[in-house]
Amino acid sequence: MKIILTHEVSGLGAAGDVVDVKDGYARNYLVPRGFAIRWTKGGEKDVAQIRRARKIHEIATIEQANEIKAKLEGVKVRLAVRSGDAGRLFGSVTPADIASAIKAAGGPDVDKRRVELGSPIKTLGGHQVSVRLHPEVAANLGVEVVAA
Repeated sequence: MKIILTHEVSGLGAAGDVVDVKDGYARNYLVPRGFAIRWTKGGEKDVAQIRRARKIHEIATIEQANEIKAKLEGVKVRLAVRSGDAGRLFGSVTPADIASAIKAAGGPDVDKRRVELGSPIKTLGGHQVSVRLHPEVAANLGVEVVAA
């Protein structure tokens, strides 16, 4: 099935790209979550608009991405969350929580969709998080989850 991506999807493409995927992947995952729309001739007009919006929010060069990476890796991120007696959290830490914690710690403004978690964060302690700044540049960030 031919689709137009409306958001960046790891391993598939960036917003505005027209890609071919399996029917079930598009129908059951990408389209319902708003990551893509079905390709039509009328949808080609949307591609130009999506690409314009992407250019505004995108980090333009690798040099700029490396500068932001240096700033990010210099920031110490502490996130206070509610937890139980055994150190397990009530819920989990989301990419949006991490993005707001980076901003609160004095780091650069990061879009929550660029924060990639290897697995859900459900315990207290130190965790490694990757922030995809550019297709070729990713910043590794240490996040300290503490009890509130």
